[in-house]
Amino acid sequence: MPDAALTDADIDALQRELDALPAPLEPLDVAPLDGYLVGVLLQPRPVPAARWLRFVVDDEGRAPPPGLALDRLHALVHRRHAELDRAIERRTWFDPWVFELDADATPSQTVLPWVAGFALAMERFPGLMALDAASVLEPLAALYLHLDPDDLEDADELLAEIETLEPPHDLAEAVEGLVSASLMLADVSRPRRDVPPRGARRSRPAVRRPRR
Repeated sequence: MPDAALTDADIDALQRELDALPAPLEPLDVAPLDGYLVGVLLQPRPVPAARWLRFVVDDEGRAPPPGLALDRLHALVHRRHAELDRAIERRTWFDPWVFELDADATPSQTVLPWVAGFALAMERFPGLMALDAASVLEPLAALYLHLDPDDLEDADELLAEIETLEPPHDLAEAVEGLVSASLMLADVSRPRRDVPPRGARRSRPAVRRPRR
């Protein structure tokens, strides 16, 4: 079904499609891809697929070689895009593609690939960041607290807001924070008048096992 949510097998298949892309292309892995798609969907104006798909197959946006078969990859990515779009529009929970690392990894280190993908979308498509700074500052800080502060250049207000936040105590809290912050940003960039009370939090957000 073209609109069905991706299964774990579909996610694995998508990663294989990404891994098979030839050099010098540098495609996104599935975790940053997921954050990237959320960042694309949170733009105040819809981003045409032709514009955002190019950064899936190469984070610099380089064109793939002529004749390269991308139909399967594009189909899987479009299904996840549609799934996330429905959740954001309805302000309901979605499971970010976050994968457990080794036992010594902090919650921030584990969700970092997802946040890095989101940050890539903000870099390529600055519409959300151009909105009223006060409206997006809190949720952006909740996401960007997982990044190295040295990567946030000329962002004094954002860094100051991050300093007021406590790091998540565990991975479940970190994953829930990704969803909560994303939906808060949607309230600003994609406002709705008929939004029901946001009660979609889960006490134990889904976290996937490491990919093989």
